[in-house]
Amino acid sequence: MSAAPSATDVGRAYPTLLGCLEAADAMGALDLAHDLLDAGVGAESVLLDLVAPAQVQVGRWWQRNEWSVAQEHAATHISELVVAAVAGRAAPRPYRGKVIVACIDGEWHALPARLVGEVLRLRGWQVTFLGASVPAVHLMAYLRRHDAAALALACALPMRLPQAHRMIEACRRADVPILVGGRGFGPGGRWARALGVAWAPDARAAADLLAAPGSALSEARGPSTDVGGEEYVALVGRRADLIDVALQELLRPGAGTAGYTSAQWDATTADLGYLVDFLAAAVYVDDADLFVEAVQWTVEVLDARAVTSTGVLRTLSAFSETLRDFPRAHRFLQVGRRALRYPASG
Repeated sequence: MSAAPSATDVGRAYPTLLGCLEAADAMGALDLAHDLLDAGVGAESVLLDLVAPAQVQVGRWWQRNEWSVAQEHAATHISELVVAAVAGRAAPRPYRGKVIVACIDGEWHALPARLVGEVLRLRGWQVTFLGASVPAVHLMAYLRRHDAAALALACALPMRLPQAHRMIEACRRADVPILVGGRGFGPGGRWARALGVAWAPDARAAADLLAAPGSALSEARGPSTDVGGEEYVALVGRRADLIDVALQELLRPGAGTAGYTSAQWDATTADLGYLVDFLAAAVYVDDADLFVEAVQWTVEVLDARAVTSTGVLRTLSAFSETLRDFPRAHRFLQVGRRALRYPASG
């Protein structure tokens, strides 16, 4: 008698799936998933122990500049095909209530949320997946028309936390329990707690939390922590000015931008906007670590692309000088500058 399928089967399949993603071999990836299901490996395991970690590795390859954006997009598309195929093979009849799964407005990383939705479906929920970047007004209208037991919202980037909070507050008015997830809510869900909303670290935890009697979702629906404030609003209003100030600083000698092409300047302008958005989000939840982590991640990405990080330090200095009357933002910028000048040892 053959042994029951286990995590070992998925572990052995992992390098094969990575090879399929690297070669853009959709048929190979689909055959692999079907073979695992035929061997008795559970659909949830294929999704969470194979597809999810492979997609995380794809993100690492992009971050280290080992893969191009085109390769990352091709791999993500194949992962989505595998998820659809697994979902098609395992279609249990729902016996629980309806759960709506969506990404917050501006969030385009939909695959993690899709995985959560499929796991909930496997656990017996009737799931409606609304996909990437759902505007708050349209989500509210949908909730009013369709009775739901819960709403699951995904956010991958902490710079989207202010938008996430606005959506959470709007959805609370629809009297629907809310669960959030994704790296955008910080390590251990620290920024979800700042927004006063229930958080799950992964799809399995989300399913367990939704199924638990007297769920913590209800406990987290009270008034949220005081966040945002006048400084956040004023900082958002200075976004365009801050980008212009930084661009002027980066035009100075020694900034490492001599010979930049128009495409490089476009990318730089976009990066400056992201830094302002991360700073604003840090001010919103009053947490310097949010901004420091964003700055360090930016430097890692630039280093991988052989782009000097001198411009980042100059940018933070320019922002700091401009925002002297913004106490939180100015303090966070000082912390960010120190983190770049004196990085923590291994």
